[in-house]
Formats: sequence, C-alpha cells, structure tokens
Amino acid sequence: MHIMWFTERQYHYDPETEPERSTLLESQILRNRSFFGLPNSNFDPVQGSKLLNEYLDEKIYSEDLGFDGLMLNEHHGTPFCLGSVMDVEAAVLAKATKRAKIVLLGNPVPTVANALRLAEELAMIDLISKGRLVPGWVRGAGSEQLANNANPAYNREYFEEGVDFIIKAWTTPGPFRYEGKHFHFRFVNPWVLPIQKPHPPIWIPGLISPDTVVWCAKKRFPYIALATKLEPTVEMWNIYTAAAAREGYQAGPENFGYLQPVFVSDNQQRAEELGKRFLYGGAFAHFARPEWMFPPGYNSKEATRRLARLPLAANLPGKPIHEGGGNETDAELEEIRRGVYARYEESKRELQMIAGTPDYVIPRLRKVLEVLRPGIFSFWLDGPVGYKDRVKCLEMLSKDVIPAMREIGKELGLVDPFQRAPGSVPLAAGHQPDSVAHAEALASQL
Repeated sequence: MHIMWFTERQYHYDPETEPERSTLLESQILRNRSFFGLPNSNFDPVQGSKLLNEYLDEKIYSEDLGFDGLMLNEHHGTPFCLGSVMDVEAAVLAKATKRAKIVLLGNPVPTVANALRLAEELAMIDLISKGRLVPGWVRGAGSEQLANNANPAYNREYFEEGVDFIIKAWTTPGPFRYEGKHFHFRFVNPWVLPIQKPHPPIWIPGLISPDTVVWCAKKRFPYIALATKLEPTVEMWNIYTAAAAREGYQAGPENFGYLQPVFVSDNQQRAEELGKRFLYGGAFAHFARPEWMFPPGYNSKEATRRLARLPLAANLPGKPIHEGGGNETDAELEEIRRGVYARYEESKRELQMIAGTPDYVIPRLRKVLEVLRPGIFSFWLDGPVGYKDRVKCLEMLSKDVIPAMREIGKELGLVDPFQRAPGSVPLAAGHQPDSVAHAEALASQL
C-alpha cells in the first residue's frame, strides 16, 4: 500500500491558546453559511505565514517518519485551504525532501487560464524532485469557477480537454500547433519536460461523481475517493470495475485510493476531543453554499440526482447546514454550533471519523480496508488542532498505526500503483470482472 499524509492547510486559531479568536472566526464562517466567500478582512498575514510554514514542516517531517506520499490540494477564496497555489508548496517540498512522492490531488484544470503554463510548472516540480511527482487533476469545486471567472457549464469539457492537452504537451515532440474545442495554442514547444516517461503517473480524486469514475477507468487512472461514505464509495468502485471490464482489463487495488480523517493520541478522550475539531465551521459540508458549490451546468443530471439522494455528512459539501441569513443572535449561533458538533457521533459510528488511541483506531482502519481494498491510502487531519498535537499524531501514526496497516495491506493483497501498473491485468472477452470492494464486509461488526 502507498500511504500518504494530507491536510487542507486550514486557516485557524488554536482554541486552547487563542480561544476568543478561534470562536470569533468560526462564528463568522457559520454566519456566512460557508467557508467560501468569507471576507478576507478576517485574514491575518502573520497568522497565515505561521500556519503555512508549520504545514510545510509537517510534510517534510512526515517523510522522515516513513510516509510514502505527501498529498496536497488547492482551493481558492476560502479559509478552508491556505494552499491556493499548491504548485508553490509542491516546489518547496520537491527540494526539501528526498524520497516521498509529491502527490497533487489536484490541479483544477478548468479554472487554469493557461494549460501549457501548468504543464511547464508540473514538469519543473518533477525535475526538482528527481522524478517524484504524481500529478492529479480536478474539475475544481463549483465555487472555484466563481473564484477564477470560469464558465461552469463547460467545466467537464475544459477538464477532459485540458488533461489531454497537458499529456500531449509532455509526450509529443514540438513545436506543434494545437487547435481544440476550448484550447488553442499556435506554438507548443515546452523545453522543460518531466523526468518520468512517457509522463508522471496520474491519479484523480473525486466525490461520488459517476462521470469522473467512468472517465478514470477509460484512462486507466487510479480514482481516489475523498473520505466519502463507505456504501456509496463501494458503488463507485463497482462502476469503475464495470467500466474497466469494458476496456478489457481487471481493476484491482492499484486502481483505487481512499482519504480518511484520522486523529490519534495516547489518550482516547484527548483524541476524540481533537477529532471533534474536524467539524469546525461545519467541516467540508460547509465548504460552500449549494448555489456556489453546484452552479447551473456544473454537474450532469445523474451526478446531481446521486448527490441529492445522499444524506448530509461531514465530508459531503453543498447542502446547507442552516438556513439563517447572517443576522443570527449569539444564542441562535450557539444552537447552530451545537448542531454541527452533534454530528460527531454519527460520523464516528459510520467511520467517517476515526479518533482514538492506536488500539482503537487500528481495527476500524482494518474495517475500511476490508470493505474498500484500496492500494492508496491517505490520512487526513484538519480543523483547529495545534502544531504539537498534529506532530504527535504524525509520530504515533508512524510508530503505532502504519506498521499494522502495512501488515493488513499485505494480508489483503493491497498492491499500489507502483507495484502493479493500473490497467495492466487483462480481462478475457466475455468474462465478468471480480469486484474489488467487498460490500459484504459493510454488514459485519467490528
């Protein structure tokens, strides 16, 4: 298994050392009904500098602790993610680290004004890291279209054509002219090309979009589910596996990855306290209001229907946590806050949140691995958790949890994309593919 470390690099204040500032910022987010769109008058550059450097230090340290990959992402116009240009962070990590993969999940291709510039940026990161880049592409949340002045109705078309163009720029000798539906370049001749040939491995993250899953299967790109509930994630695995079979290959663990919120401490009560902070401001469910998260034309009708059927969860954005108008009294706001944190028990019960001592965490991680059987796994820690607690979590994951996970991975045969190339196992014509996910494990008790 390929094991990574991820954080959104959220802008926050430590509730233990700066409780008033932490509460005030969260109140502003709740009144705004969204992280996205919160006025940037709430941003303190000194605090932002402190946090960004701590997050980079964590990533560098996690390589020393044995993590295989350092995962980054990108969001715009929101305190939810300080990594608004993650290629800058990736370049820093490419030089500061020696072994770990630099995994970008991912670059929002539809909102990048110049796909050729993106191809060059990523090629430089691959060269600086000496061939450790794993690029990933995303459509960008609906709010990303607003933040970058992009047309959401063409989002998927921009996405698919942009990815094809970047790969072509990396693999086709130049100079050449490119005339597509949305992208037009009179002169394509990037001098800086990736060290990995024919191009770096490509992974795609997602949130329960069948369109993206089928596209990944056709391209033989691994699909990484971003902390989605287990049952719909199994459904996505099955859609991918069926699409892979139509392409003539058997999907395996190397085709799938999973991002899991995990908080570890040597004390169960302390770990649970930190775990609850993941729900700060409403967690990812409060990332953007529905009208911003899914603007008209952004999603297909099938993807919209599927999202509408899913219950609200800490990791499922786009459903309003409350219907207030931003003028709530302190008492009303406190009631909203209690409702947000009341969802913790359900998140814990459904394994959307795993927080505890190593002895508590490991059997629950085994359950996730038995159900989904992913070859790629990333730990996720976010919310207003202080630097010391974050580092302690990293150290305990390294010492007490990851060794057990690697043994479970061997037991379950969870090969990763570096051990077996995705799409390399042929499936004979007329044969039914084997399921990768084990849905029956959902019903079994811990």
